[in-house]
Amino acid sequence: MTISTSTEIAGVRFKNPFIMASGTFGFGKEYARFYDLSLLGGISSKGLTLHPKAGNKGNRVYETAAGMMNSVGLENPGVEAFLDGELDRMTSWDTAILLNLGGGSVEDYREAAERIEADRLARIRDNRRGADMIELNISCPNVKEGGIAFGIDTGEARKVVRAVRAVTRMPLAVKLSPGAKDIAEMAAMCEGEGADAVSLVNTFTAMKIDIRKRKSVFANGYAGLSGPAIKPIALRLVHQAAKAVKIPVIGMGGISSAEDAVEFIMAGAHAVQVGTYNFVNLRAGAELERDLRAFMEAEGISSLDEIRGIV
Repeated sequence: MTISTSTEIAGVRFKNPFIMASGTFGFGKEYARFYDLSLLGGISSKGLTLHPKAGNKGNRVYETAAGMMNSVGLENPGVEAFLDGELDRMTSWDTAILLNLGGGSVEDYREAAERIEADRLARIRDNRRGADMIELNISCPNVKEGGIAFGIDTGEARKVVRAVRAVTRMPLAVKLSPGAKDIAEMAAMCEGEGADAVSLVNTFTAMKIDIRKRKSVFANGYAGLSGPAIKPIALRLVHQAAKAVKIPVIGMGGISSAEDAVEFIMAGAHAVQVGTYNFVNLRAGAELERDLRAFMEAEGISSLDEIRGIV
């Protein structure tokens, strides 16, 4: 039996459904020491912003009983430095590249997207490969609107999606927050505003208190929870989003086995992202693809299309 693990999203081909999630894989070079990254379906870059960010002070990560918490604060070199320095290395690997984009205001998102679009056009002229897709992270605080997260309110999120869609022709996936008031409504809005896909979920807001110091472990008080602890909830949200839209859904949240990935695909996902598990298993991407093939062979599944959205 011939087995195909490939999938396609907005004209971008992924040789398998495994995309390494933003913030857990850097720009890939650290993991390239452990296995051939061309085995991956794709890589979502570390979150980028218009200007460089130093990130949060104090503790940035904390291990939990079934995952981890992080408060990194989008430390990154900025869009321009990434386009000029890191992107060529990432595109040297035979895998799809998603450029994860965050921002603190609609204007920041728009200007960063304009620079990304200009880079895309320049690379086309020079016959150089560029990023394959933008993954628009709308879980960032809206600084100009009193700290409201774009990803929570559909009206606020609409402003960002519309602004970015207006200035770039790149395939656009919108990364949704689990804190959205109505995940189905949010996904449908993204589709209506021209998004080519949605990805979900981002981390859940959580807290850890140091009972001896009598204060939060994190300088900002709260942090993002990821890992196996969130998987059942993430799976439910992916299922709800997939039922609400016709565009592809990229599922994520606690995936640490091929079986986990299959659950998300059965819930309607076209592809999945692997995050926290990369810290547990430095060769996660290569092993998950191998295990998925073994599962499909054992179950007599020749293509992911046979099981996608069957639940």
